[in-house]
Amino acid sequence: MALSRREIVKDVMQQSTEAAIATAGHVAAIIFESARKITTEIGAFGTEIFEISEASRRAGEDAESTNPATD
Repeated sequence: MALSRREIVKDVMQQSTEAAIATAGHVAAIIFESARKITTEIGAFGTEIFEISEASRRAGEDAESTNPATD
């Protein structure tokens, strides 16, 4: 039995819609993964800044304890 024109149009619309939704899902996944990676990198940068600040503070304390200021 041959398919009617209406059934062919319905199948084309269904497959086109499914393809569009799948593509949108893939694009959304790429965007979310990129946002996650950016957040991770910003967090790593913040950690480095914190570690640099702490190392600087400790170096300053070490310098003060080895070279006491004269009054």
